[in-house]
Amino acid sequence: MSELITAELVDLDLSAETKSEAARSLAERMVSAGRVTDLDGFLADVAAREAQMPTGLDGGIGIPHCRSEHVTTPTLAFGRSRRGIDFGAADGPADLVFLIAAPAGADDDHLTILSSLARRLMDPGFTDALRAEADPAVAAALVRGEQAPARTPEPAEASKEKTATAAEAEQAAKSFRIVAVTSCPTGIAHTYMAAESLAAAARAQGVVLDVETQGSAGFERLDPEVIAAADAVIWAHDVDVREKARFGGKPVVDTGVKAGINRPAELIAEARAKAERGEISGTTGGGAGPAEGTDGPAGSTGHFGVRLRTYLMSGVSYMVPFVAAGGLLIALSFAIGGYEIAGAKSVADHFVWGESASWAALLNQIGTAAFGFLVPVLAGYIAYGMADRPALVPGFVGGAIALTIDAGFLGGLVAGLLAGAAVMAIQRVKVHPTLRGIMPVLVIPLLASIAVGFLMFIVVGKPIASLQNALTDWLNGLSGSNAVILGVVLGLMMCFDMGGPLNKVAYAFAVGGLADPTPGSLKVMAAVMAAGMVPPLAMALATTLRRSLFTRTERENGRAAWVLGASFITEGAIPFAAADPLRVIPSVMAGGAVTGALSMAFGCTLRAPHGGVFVVPLIGEPFLYLLAIAVGTAVSTALVVVLKGMRRTPDSGAPVDDGSAVAVAA
Repeated sequence: MSELITAELVDLDLSAETKSEAARSLAERMVSAGRVTDLDGFLADVAAREAQMPTGLDGGIGIPHCRSEHVTTPTLAFGRSRRGIDFGAADGPADLVFLIAAPAGADDDHLTILSSLARRLMDPGFTDALRAEADPAVAAALVRGEQAPARTPEPAEASKEKTATAAEAEQAAKSFRIVAVTSCPTGIAHTYMAAESLAAAARAQGVVLDVETQGSAGFERLDPEVIAAADAVIWAHDVDVREKARFGGKPVVDTGVKAGINRPAELIAEARAKAERGEISGTTGGGAGPAEGTDGPAGSTGHFGVRLRTYLMSGVSYMVPFVAAGGLLIALSFAIGGYEIAGAKSVADHFVWGESASWAALLNQIGTAAFGFLVPVLAGYIAYGMADRPALVPGFVGGAIALTIDAGFLGGLVAGLLAGAAVMAIQRVKVHPTLRGIMPVLVIPLLASIAVGFLMFIVVGKPIASLQNALTDWLNGLSGSNAVILGVVLGLMMCFDMGGPLNKVAYAFAVGGLADPTPGSLKVMAAVMAAGMVPPLAMALATTLRRSLFTRTERENGRAAWVLGASFITEGAIPFAAADPLRVIPSVMAGGAVTGALSMAFGCTLRAPHGGVFVVPLIGEPFLYLLAIAVGTAVSTALVVVLKGMRRTPDSGAPVDDGSAVAVAA
């Protein structure tokens, strides 16, 4: 443990005012100690982790952390701030800052030590001692666990401790039982802090709690008998829970890992309430759970806007593979057989092996079949995001009905939300324990499908279809300044979060128009793809023209960004935005807005939902389309170079072209 933190890695008078300054100050101590090899590369990894989720915790604690290839040995640096630093915690700034650095291939022993620190941060005695300590060496010993703060139990408390062991078995038999899973993206700190916080709250309420921490060092599965005996389940996670099927048939509270840290008592109370109402999850026992990395149900935490966005993104994320496969197949069919191939006879009735027209018709009809799933898949997985597996059937049924009544993309959105709401309402009804096993596989899908079908056919379907037709007519009538303004808005949305919710909304809006293409919807698709190519292309060009403004890692990312941008993979710019958001994001948004506006003004059209420059032959006005992308890329590049150049001073120590990594002044 002595290698994890030393007195040289402790700053009891941290003067930084922002979290990026605090991370840099503590990271510089790690560089001086030989623990970090590339300061800017390491800070970029810290910023990327911070962009996933703020690392501030209630109680005045900030724990910026990451796994990085620039770290030679697991390291902790500790700083204490008098004024406090905002790390995004709900209760205000942090005065205790722990920068945790783990190598990309850290061994399990050191990760266990880091998890031990994370658990001790939940102890007020530990944090109070750190706030009072004046000697860096003693503070380092406290963090290492070699010196514990003195604590004398109250007489009543000591008496309770004497009798607790004798009554423990009897109490456990009577207690409410919960199993929990905690996990976070890096599996270093939040995972274990949530586990400790939940355990402390459970002890205070007399609840028996068993926690499975799915951290970076792997995880030990809860005993199946423990899961079977549990009355409820809590998932406090920011990455997908592994092997969900183990928890099937039990009430589940599904939330983020920070909720497990900050409000564990509320989660336990919610678990009790769900168990009393007889609510159960749709995850069925037996068999494999959902594939790792898939989006699970969004849970019930956060305000309505956050939950709604999560539900919609669940549907869009599952829809995108159908869009890519079906759209590119249709685009290839047009390239081989021309646009008239869409009216060809079914290849099941007429197919000639030696005719290119037959192969074009085959590709077109396969792609059209894939496109036919867009609305049902969207609706089904919006519902799944709300209420898990029982909502899939009514969601798909509602999406299919939306197609039947010509309600289109908007109908699918509404059908998915209705299906999820119907399932959630049914799950609130108390049922006898003997019926719980058949509820998610029979009763809930049946009743919810009837409800959604009635609402879509009789109540809301026709008004939505009318709205869809009105939207189509509006797109077809776009011209002049209206089209340009729409192009600007779509360009800004595509470039603001580069693959995030706003980007996905703009992309889904464009793809929805391809299901029944019109001149207006084809213009929208062209503008969206053009704007989405700008951020990575601009960063690639900037790292080529002004290498000295970027770190070695960023220059390497810049070479990859050429291919990513040309392929319409906007996420290629995320590493740059994470490391320097205030300069990069406004710059790429400006370029994206210019490109979107020019594409609409030039009247460019696109029938393929993906492909980047590789589908240029299928673009209407291809040369003007490439010009729009080039102009937007130039605008973003110029802004990035100017803004990054403004931060440099004569002694800032900016990165140089010899490949060395030197700190850049923020």
